[in-house]
Amino acid sequence: MPAPYACDPSVSRGRLYPEPESSFRSCFQRDRDRIIHSSAFRRLKHKTQVFVEHEGDYFRTRLTHSIEVAQVARTISGALGLNEELTEAVALAHDLGHTPFGHTGEDALHALMAPYGGFDHNAQAIRIVTALERHYAEFDGLNLTWETLEGIAKHNGPVKPPLPAALAEYATRHDLELATHASAEAQVAALSDDVAYNNHDLHDGLRAGLFTDDDICGLPIVGPAYAEVDRTYPGLEPRRRRHEALRRVFGAMVSDVIKVSRAALETSGAQTADDIRTLGRQVIRFSDGMWAEIQGIRAFLFERMYRAPDVKRMRADVTRVVEDLFPLFMSDPTQLPSDWRTDVLEAEDEEALARIVADYIAGMTDRFALETHQRLIG
Repeated sequence: MPAPYACDPSVSRGRLYPEPESSFRSCFQRDRDRIIHSSAFRRLKHKTQVFVEHEGDYFRTRLTHSIEVAQVARTISGALGLNEELTEAVALAHDLGHTPFGHTGEDALHALMAPYGGFDHNAQAIRIVTALERHYAEFDGLNLTWETLEGIAKHNGPVKPPLPAALAEYATRHDLELATHASAEAQVAALSDDVAYNNHDLHDGLRAGLFTDDDICGLPIVGPAYAEVDRTYPGLEPRRRRHEALRRVFGAMVSDVIKVSRAALETSGAQTADDIRTLGRQVIRFSDGMWAEIQGIRAFLFERMYRAPDVKRMRADVTRVVEDLFPLFMSDPTQLPSDWRTDVLEAEDEEALARIVADYIAGMTDRFALETHQRLIG
């Protein structure tokens, strides 16, 4: 039985361009399916989280991460009586706007775009699903429902001025009520992202040899998980021991979110999805204790993984790739592929051209960015 504050597809605020409803899929299911079939979603296969795409077949990519987030999000959403299809759609779309080379690429592109309104991956995701995906006869983008667009734009909370340029541009055409919180479904997608990357960054860091199982046994949540495995399965082989421990870490975080959020929803007094938006606070959250322990894990990962010497060297290399390509395309837009030339010809000024160049670079995969840099610059 859906909760009263769950988003109901039958009363969706609809799409920017009206379309006939499907006879066998809800509007949120159609959103999810359009996201999965988009070009941007497929490109996530070759965009990495921390490591560069070619460094190993077992490290997470943005695609595998998005699928893991969607799985966690559906579990939490179902336990709370929310709409699982909307939650899944937002979870699958939340990383569509990421550049090649993870946050390193985003930082580099944001610095280059500073004179033109900056770059933000959440805003870029909106730009992708409302303009850059060009497959349908009657509109640009995917023409997603208001609820899905809202979730992509503000799943991390209200968006405060100054708005990122890509989001500000769309807001002039379609009011996503950026000053309020998002639906409970979108909030679930945001916390599911935290659950997923905390766990898989531990796993990827171990696989990369940046730290050992013994190193992380002193961490909150993680240490007790390893201890429980050792009690239950003494002498378990290392690979199984690691898997059993990290899945317990995963489970502890998910259980905490469900328990705390269920209580917050019950005491909120919310009777509609709009009540959630106007509460003025997040209702999907970790307990204070769990959040403090997660921060302890994040501090460890920053020191031992994100700032590891090999990772820092890689970050410097890929930053240079973005810093070389952007001015090249700005000074000579004819280097852009032919299907981007129409946009270039229609660019009214330097800022419009910069946004086109940023769109092109942001859409690159790790591999394609490296190959393009080698071909054009050497």
